[in-house]
Amino acid sequence: MLVAASTECYPGESLQTAVDRLVDLEYTNIEIAIGDNAQITPAEVMGDFDETVNRCLSTRRLNVVAYAVDLPIDGQEYYDQFHAICRLAKATKVVTLIVPSAELGTPFNEEVERLRKLVSIADLEGARVAMRSQVGCLTEDPDTITVLCDNAKGLGLCFDPSHYICRPERPRNVDKLMKYVYHVHLRDTSKDELQVRIGKGEVDYGRLVGLLEKVKYSRALSVHLQPMPDVDHMAEMRKMRLLLESLL
Repeated sequence: MLVAASTECYPGESLQTAVDRLVDLEYTNIEIAIGDNAQITPAEVMGDFDETVNRCLSTRRLNVVAYAVDLPIDGQEYYDQFHAICRLAKATKVVTLIVPSAELGTPFNEEVERLRKLVSIADLEGARVAMRSQVGCLTEDPDTITVLCDNAKGLGLCFDPSHYICRPERPRNVDKLMKYVYHVHLRDTSKDELQVRIGKGEVDYGRLVGLLEKVKYSRALSVHLQPMPDVDHMAEMRKMRLLLESLL
């Protein structure tokens, strides 16, 4: 397994700034966000593909392990932009693309159709699609994830344990999801707060690594921390890297 960090840890910062910070923290792998408010926008991918490829390759030897894609549009334009991002992934030798799942209340068959289409587009460029674990979306329920992955062959999960811990009811049993995991997002979490300081929450990192090893998971554990008021963000990022590396 590899320890990585997402550029979403640095909201509002440029890609180069995020890269510089992660290099200073001695990370060796990076996950790059693509969205209207991310370090790379879909418009940049569509408008100047070659320049965007160069930017994604200029990461000071950080290995790009995934793109986290958020496209707030629909219709054919949505699929066109996604295909362009798949081409970017192929050009930069990245396999994993992370996408949100539909919000709760979305017709199940409609979501299966969307995900099947994304998987087929990604497959054309040698990439694969992982849905984010997320409260308020279809992926908040482990049983629904199983059915979605079984109905969209080739679909996987970007597993984020926080979204199964921070909830009013008892935490869900997620062990059965490990076989679908293509990518992992990590922070520390309590039952009441999605993110707390490292070591103050309830995420059992050692047990998670053990579960992933059982299914021969060999990809990224990606740090996904948001800055918190009155907390040294760089120190938290460093602490998380050292913690994860100590388990591998």
